[in-house]
Amino acid sequence: MLNLTPSLLANVVFGVLCILLLCACWIDARNHRIPNWLVLTGAALGLILNTVLPDGFGFISFLPGAVGFWKSLAGLALGLAIPMPLYVLRAMGAGDVKLMAMVGAFLGPMAIVGVILMAFVVGGLLSLMVVLRNGTMKRLFDNLHTMLLSGFIKTTITKELPTIEPASVSAGKMPYALAISGGTFIYFALAGNELLAPLYNLALLFK
Repeated sequence: MLNLTPSLLANVVFGVLCILLLCACWIDARNHRIPNWLVLTGAALGLILNTVLPDGFGFISFLPGAVGFWKSLAGLALGLAIPMPLYVLRAMGAGDVKLMAMVGAFLGPMAIVGVILMAFVVGGLLSLMVVLRNGTMKRLFDNLHTMLLSGFIKTTITKELPTIEPASVSAGKMPYALAISGGTFIYFALAGNELLAPLYNLALLFK
Protein backbone atom coordinates (compact mmCIF):
# COMPACT_ATOMS: atom_id res chain seq x y z
CA MET A 1 0.00 0.00 0.00
CA LEU A 2 1.19 3.49 -0.84
CA ASN A 3 2.45 5.32 2.25
CA LEU A 4 1.10 8.87 2.13
CA THR A 5 3.95 10.64 3.88
CA PRO A 6 3.90 14.42 4.38
CA SER A 7 6.58 14.79 1.68
CA LEU A 8 4.55 12.76 -0.81
CA LEU A 9 1.39 14.76 -0.09
CA ALA A 10 3.34 18.00 -0.48
CA ASN A 11 4.72 16.84 -3.84
CA VAL A 12 1.22 15.92 -5.02
CA VAL A 13 -0.11 19.35 -4.03
CA PHE A 14 2.81 21.08 -5.73
CA GLY A 15 2.12 18.92 -8.79
CA VAL A 16 -1.46 20.22 -8.86
CA LEU A 17 -0.12 23.78 -8.67
CA CYS A 18 2.30 23.05 -11.51
CA ILE A 19 -0.54 21.77 -13.72
CA LEU A 20 -2.53 24.94 -13.05
CA LEU A 21 0.50 27.11 -13.83
CA LEU A 22 1.24 25.25 -17.07
CA CYS A 23 -2.40 25.68 -18.13
CA ALA A 24 -2.10 29.40 -17.38
CA CYS A 25 1.10 29.63 -19.45
CA TRP A 26 -0.51 27.85 -22.42
CA ILE A 27 -3.64 30.03 -22.37
CA ASP A 28 -1.67 33.23 -21.77
CA ALA A 29 0.70 32.46 -24.65
CA ARG A 30 -2.24 31.85 -27.02
CA ASN A 31 -4.72 34.51 -25.89
CA HIS A 32 -2.62 37.00 -23.85
CA ARG A 33 -5.01 36.64 -20.94
CA ILE A 34 -5.50 34.35 -17.95
CA PRO A 35 -9.14 33.30 -17.43
CA ASN A 36 -10.87 33.92 -14.11
CA TRP A 37 -12.17 30.36 -13.91
CA LEU A 38 -8.60 29.05 -13.79
CA VAL A 39 -7.29 31.34 -11.05
CA LEU A 40 -10.49 31.15 -8.98
CA THR A 41 -10.53 27.35 -9.15
CA GLY A 42 -6.85 27.24 -8.23
CA ALA A 43 -7.25 29.67 -5.34
CA ALA A 44 -10.17 27.66 -3.96
CA LEU A 45 -8.12 24.45 -4.24
CA GLY A 46 -5.21 26.08 -2.42
CA LEU A 47 -7.43 27.19 0.44
CA ILE A 48 -9.16 23.80 0.70
CA LEU A 49 -5.95 21.73 0.59
CA ASN A 50 -4.30 23.92 3.21
CA THR A 51 -7.37 23.46 5.41
CA VAL A 52 -7.96 19.71 5.18
CA LEU A 53 -4.44 18.25 4.85
CA PRO A 54 -2.12 17.57 7.84
CA ASP A 55 -0.39 20.61 9.31
CA GLY A 56 3.13 21.57 8.41
CA PHE A 57 5.11 24.62 7.48
CA GLY A 58 3.98 24.81 3.86
CA PHE A 59 4.09 22.51 0.89
CA ILE A 60 7.52 23.91 -0.03
CA SER A 61 9.46 23.64 3.22
CA PHE A 62 11.62 21.40 5.38
CA LEU A 63 8.51 20.50 7.36
CA PRO A 64 6.04 19.81 4.51
CA GLY A 65 2.36 20.17 5.20
CA ALA A 66 -0.58 22.54 5.14
CA VAL A 67 -0.33 26.01 6.66
CA GLY A 68 -4.03 26.18 7.54
CA PHE A 69 -6.89 28.26 6.17
CA TRP A 70 -5.89 31.64 7.59
CA LYS A 71 -2.26 31.51 6.48
CA SER A 72 -3.37 30.28 3.09
CA LEU A 73 -5.71 33.26 2.93
CA ALA A 74 -2.84 35.52 4.02
CA GLY A 75 -0.72 34.11 1.19
CA LEU A 76 -3.52 34.85 -1.26
CA ALA A 77 -3.83 38.40 0.09
CA LEU A 78 -0.08 39.02 -0.19
CA GLY A 79 -0.11 37.62 -3.71
CA LEU A 80 -2.68 40.28 -4.55
CA ALA A 81 -1.21 43.16 -2.56
CA ILE A 82 2.49 43.04 -3.48
CA PRO A 83 2.06 43.20 -7.30
CA MET A 84 -0.93 45.58 -7.05
CA PRO A 85 1.16 48.77 -7.56
CA LEU A 86 2.35 47.35 -10.88
CA TYR A 87 -1.27 46.75 -11.88
CA VAL A 88 -2.20 50.30 -10.86
CA LEU A 89 0.68 51.57 -13.02
CA ARG A 90 -0.56 49.30 -15.84
CA ALA A 91 2.74 47.44 -15.87
CA MET A 92 1.04 44.12 -15.04
CA GLY A 93 -2.30 42.67 -16.07
CA ALA A 94 -5.14 41.83 -13.70
CA GLY A 95 -4.88 38.15 -14.65
CA ASP A 96 -1.20 38.10 -13.69
CA VAL A 97 -1.96 39.56 -10.26
CA LYS A 98 -4.75 37.04 -9.69
CA LEU A 99 -2.46 34.19 -10.77
CA MET A 100 0.10 35.35 -8.20
CA ALA A 101 -2.66 35.33 -5.57
CA MET A 102 -3.56 31.77 -6.57
CA VAL A 103 0.04 30.69 -5.97
CA GLY A 104 -0.09 32.43 -2.59
CA ALA A 105 -3.17 30.42 -1.63
CA PHE A 106 -1.18 27.22 -2.23
CA LEU A 107 2.12 28.23 -0.65
CA GLY A 108 1.21 30.63 2.16
CA PRO A 109 2.56 34.07 3.13
CA MET A 110 6.22 33.20 3.68
CA ALA A 111 6.79 31.40 0.38
CA ILE A 112 4.80 33.78 -1.83
CA VAL A 113 7.17 36.64 -1.05
CA GLY A 114 10.09 34.57 -2.34
CA VAL A 115 8.09 33.45 -5.37
CA ILE A 116 7.22 37.06 -6.26
CA LEU A 117 10.87 38.13 -6.04
CA MET A 118 11.91 35.23 -8.27
CA ALA A 119 9.07 35.99 -10.69
CA PHE A 120 10.22 39.60 -11.05
CA VAL A 121 13.76 38.42 -11.83
CA VAL A 122 12.54 35.84 -14.35
CA GLY A 123 10.12 38.36 -15.87
CA GLY A 124 12.89 40.91 -16.35
CA LEU A 125 15.17 38.35 -18.01
CA LEU A 126 12.43 37.02 -20.29
CA SER A 127 11.41 40.54 -21.30
CA LEU A 128 15.01 41.36 -22.13
CA MET A 129 15.24 38.18 -24.22
CA VAL A 130 12.08 39.14 -26.13
CA VAL A 131 13.45 42.61 -26.82
CA LEU A 132 16.83 41.28 -27.97
CA ARG A 133 15.18 38.61 -30.12
CA ASN A 134 12.93 41.17 -31.80
CA GLY A 135 15.71 43.74 -32.13
CA THR A 136 13.57 46.39 -30.43
CA MET A 137 15.93 47.61 -27.69
CA LYS A 138 15.79 51.18 -29.02
CA ARG A 139 11.98 51.03 -29.08
CA LEU A 140 12.02 49.83 -25.46
CA PHE A 141 14.09 52.82 -24.30
CA ASP A 142 12.00 55.22 -26.40
CA ASN A 143 8.82 53.83 -24.79
CA LEU A 144 10.33 54.08 -21.29
CA HIS A 145 11.43 57.68 -21.91
CA THR A 146 7.98 58.65 -23.23
CA MET A 147 6.10 56.99 -20.35
CA LEU A 148 8.32 58.54 -17.65
CA LEU A 149 8.17 61.98 -19.25
CA SER A 150 4.37 61.91 -19.63
CA GLY A 151 4.02 60.70 -16.03
CA PHE A 152 6.25 63.54 -14.78
CA ILE A 153 4.32 66.17 -16.74
CA LYS A 154 0.96 64.85 -15.52
CA THR A 155 2.16 64.87 -11.91
CA THR A 156 3.57 68.41 -12.21
CA ILE A 157 0.51 69.93 -13.87
CA THR A 158 -2.42 68.06 -12.32
CA LYS A 159 -0.81 66.99 -9.00
CA GLU A 160 -2.28 63.53 -9.61
CA LEU A 161 -0.50 60.19 -9.21
CA PRO A 162 1.04 59.20 -12.55
CA THR A 163 -0.11 56.22 -14.55
CA ILE A 164 1.96 54.40 -17.12
CA GLU A 165 0.02 54.60 -20.37
CA PRO A 166 0.53 51.78 -22.88
CA ALA A 167 3.04 52.66 -25.58
CA SER A 168 1.68 53.33 -29.06
CA VAL A 169 4.17 50.83 -30.52
CA SER A 170 5.07 47.83 -28.38
CA ALA A 171 8.65 46.58 -28.02
CA GLY A 172 7.32 43.03 -27.73
CA LYS A 173 4.89 41.11 -25.56
CA MET A 174 5.78 38.36 -23.09
CA PRO A 175 3.13 36.20 -21.35
CA TYR A 176 3.80 36.99 -17.70
CA ALA A 177 2.39 33.63 -16.62
CA LEU A 178 5.76 32.27 -17.79
CA ALA A 179 7.57 34.50 -15.30
CA ILE A 180 5.24 33.57 -12.44
CA SER A 181 5.63 29.87 -13.21
CA GLY A 182 9.39 30.18 -13.58
CA GLY A 183 9.63 32.06 -10.29
CA THR A 184 7.59 29.36 -8.56
CA PHE A 185 9.76 26.55 -9.92
CA ILE A 186 13.00 28.36 -9.03
CA TYR A 187 11.77 29.02 -5.50
CA PHE A 188 10.85 25.34 -5.20
CA ALA A 189 14.40 24.40 -6.21
CA LEU A 190 15.96 26.91 -3.80
CA ALA A 191 13.71 25.84 -0.92
CA GLY A 192 15.31 22.40 -1.06
CA ASN A 193 18.76 23.91 -0.62
CA GLU A 194 20.31 23.06 2.75
CA LEU A 195 21.67 26.60 3.01
CA LEU A 196 18.11 27.81 3.61
CA ALA A 197 17.39 25.34 6.40
CA PRO A 198 18.41 27.73 9.25
CA LEU A 199 15.91 30.30 7.96
CA TYR A 200 13.09 27.76 8.10
CA ASN A 201 14.16 26.60 11.55
CA LEU A 202 14.11 30.20 12.77
CA ALA A 203 10.70 30.80 11.20
CA LEU A 204 9.35 27.69 12.95
CA LEU A 205 9.79 29.48 16.27
CA PHE A 206 7.11 31.98 15.19
CA LYS A 207 4.67 29.45 13.75
